[in-house]
Amino acid sequence: MFPVLWLCGPPGVGKTTAAWEMYSQLVQAGIESSFVDIDQLGICYPEPAGDPGRHRMKARNVDAVVAGFRAAGARCLIVSGVVDPACGVHVDQIPQAAVTVCRLRADRGVLRQRFTGRGGPAELVDEVLREADALDASTFADACVDTSGLLVNEVVRRVGERTGGWRASALGRSADAPEPSAVTAAGRSSASAQAGPSADLPVLWLCGATGVGKSTVGFEVYRRVLGAGVTAAYLDLDQLGFCRPVADDPANHRVKTRNLAAVLRTYRAAGAQCLIMSGPVEDEATAKAYADAMPAAELTLCRLHAGRQHLTERIMSRGQGGSWLQPGDPLRGRSVTRLLHVADRAVASAAALEDAGIGDLRIDTDGHTVEQVADAITAGAALVGTRQLRPPRPTTWWIPAASPP
Repeated sequence: MFPVLWLCGPPGVGKTTAAWEMYSQLVQAGIESSFVDIDQLGICYPEPAGDPGRHRMKARNVDAVVAGFRAAGARCLIVSGVVDPACGVHVDQIPQAAVTVCRLRADRGVLRQRFTGRGGPAELVDEVLREADALDASTFADACVDTSGLLVNEVVRRVGERTGGWRASALGRSADAPEPSAVTAAGRSSASAQAGPSADLPVLWLCGATGVGKSTVGFEVYRRVLGAGVTAAYLDLDQLGFCRPVADDPANHRVKTRNLAAVLRTYRAAGAQCLIMSGPVEDEATAKAYADAMPAAELTLCRLHAGRQHLTERIMSRGQGGSWLQPGDPLRGRSVTRLLHVADRAVASAAALEDAGIGDLRIDTDGHTVEQVADAITAGAALVGTRQLRPPRPTTWWIPAASPP
C-alpha cells in the first residue's frame, strides 16, 4: 500500500506549512516524495447534495493523484487539508493508500491570531473556533500535535514522533510493497483507474508567463461562472505536480497531465459542467499533451500577455507575499536579485509565446484591472487595442460578465 500522511486541522492552524516542510525535508533527503493541498483539489461548487463539504470528492481526488504520483516514482504522499470533523478522512475512497491522519491543533487565542494574521476575515473567526472545538472533541485521528508556540520544524519533528516515526518509515518501502511502476490490485479497483474518459466538458485554460495573473484572473472568471448558476470546478495546474525529484521532466508535465485527467473525471462525476484552470504552457507540444489527456473536453486555450513592467511588478509583489498563499510558491520570500532574474525570464517567456502565437485567444493585461480582463475573457473578445491571434472556438460557457455570488 502507498503511504499517505494527511495533516488536518482548523483553518489557520498551519497544516499546509507543516506538510510542505515535511515534503521538502523528504526531498532534500533524496526520498522520492509528493505533496498535495487537497483543499486546492476540492474547488467545485455547488457541492453535491450527498457530499456536504465535498469531503468524499476530495478523498477521491487523493486516490486519483496517488496513482499519478506513484507512476512518476514517488514513494509517499503528504496531504494537507480540511477533513470532515464528524468522521475524518473517507479512507474508503482511497483504496490504493495506507493513510495516517495527524490532527494539528492550537489554543483558541493562537488560532485566532494566526487566522486573522494570514488575512482571514475577522467575521469568520467564530466559525473557525467552532470547527476547532469540534475537531478537539473528535477521535478519528491517529495522532494529534498541539502547535501552540512551536516553530514549523518542531511541529514536523513532533508529527514524526506522534505517528510512530512515519517520516523514517517512508525512507524505505515495506517488504510487501511493490515498485512504484507496478499496479496493485487496489489500484486496479480504484474509481479513478476504472473511470472512462470524461464526457464532453468545456475547459478554459489560462496560460501565460510567470506573473501575468493567470490564477487571479482565472479565479475571477470562475466566480462569474458560478454567479451565472453553472456548476463549475477550478484548478491550478501547479497543484497537481508537486513530485520530486523528476530529472527528465523538470516542469512535471507528465504527472500533471495524468493527474489532470483523473481529477477531471472526479469533478465531472460531481456534476461539474465546466472547468477553469490556470497554468503555464511553453509550446504547442505541451498544450497538445494536456489536450490529449482530456480527449473528450472542449478545450479553449487563452493566453494572457503583459510587458516587462507589469510582469516585474507582479513578481516582486508575489515575492513579498502580495498574492494568495499558494502552496509551494517559488517566489515568496526570495531576494530582490532572484526576483529580478525571474522577471527577466518571464519577459523572455512572454516574447517566445507571443512569437509562437500560442493560444486560441490572446488577452493583453497591461493597464487593465482583473475585472476588465475577466470581462474580455467571458465575452470571448479582446480588449480594445489588443491583437487576437485566433478567433475563440464557440463554447457553451462563454457567458456575459456577471456579478459573483
